[in-house]
Amino acid sequence: MSLAALQLAARCRQCSGTMRLLRQTPQRPFHHSAAVLARREKKPPALSKKQLAAKERKRAKKAPKNIYDSEKMTLTDAVEVLRAVEVASPNATYELVVKTEMGKGSTIPKGRFDLPRQTKEQTKDRILVFAEGRQAEEAKRAGADIVGGLELVEGIISGRHQATMFLCSRALIRPITPRLGRVLGPRGLMPSERRGTVTDDIAGYIRRLKGTSEWKGDKEGTIRQPIAKMYFPVTDVVKNIRYFLGVVKRATGNVRDPQVDSNKKETSQKPVNAITRVLLSTQQGPSIQIADA
Repeated sequence: MSLAALQLAARCRQCSGTMRLLRQTPQRPFHHSAAVLARREKKPPALSKKQLAAKERKRAKKAPKNIYDSEKMTLTDAVEVLRAVEVASPNATYELVVKTEMGKGSTIPKGRFDLPRQTKEQTKDRILVFAEGRQAEEAKRAGADIVGGLELVEGIISGRHQATMFLCSRALIRPITPRLGRVLGPRGLMPSERRGTVTDDIAGYIRRLKGTSEWKGDKEGTIRQPIAKMYFPVTDVVKNIRYFLGVVKRATGNVRDPQVDSNKKETSQKPVNAITRVLLSTQQGPSIQIADA
């Protein structure tokens, strides 16, 4: 065999050995190597409360602003704008919309009010009172339409006794609750201590009701109320709105009534229905968000 053939055979054996080594499964555990471990993500260190608060403030600054923020007006400016829009409709009505949050455990906001200047003639409530003895006589003299004891329960269930408001003395609330709770409860008419319709001063409650109207929010916590007429002076419109907002804030817990808080414990206070937006509108005018509500 010539020298060239021997050299070629040696090179082929060397190449075949190299290929055989490459085909073998590597024994080195690459997933535990220092290079791979260095590339793995490290857990960020736990932030303190102060650092978390600073991070939240930065995020809030970068968050997009509400599109309605630039459309807010003061109450006086909003009234003037709506008066200009409705200049051809002097009998148009201002409508106030108050949006509240319905948090867990909160009830539908509800209450009564008496505007400084009424927008329309008030409807008279038909009052039914559960009372006996002296309380029943005082309720009749105060102007109650139907007064009686447990004998009225059957008439309410059958529909013979119709009323828009039900009052009850403390002595009779337990006997009537099992039978009337399912009838009056879904309609929001069941006497309740929280709403003040269960009381021993029934005559005083009826006297306070005279000349007042009821307001009530919907299931989403939105309150809509006609608040003034277009021909009212601006001062009267503003006075009506300020008064009604004060009533709503006290009823929803946004403003504490010192007279009520002095008689109640802090544990019995109602949860707050936070007011998120206050809007003023008319039939043909835009809905304007109030900045100084």
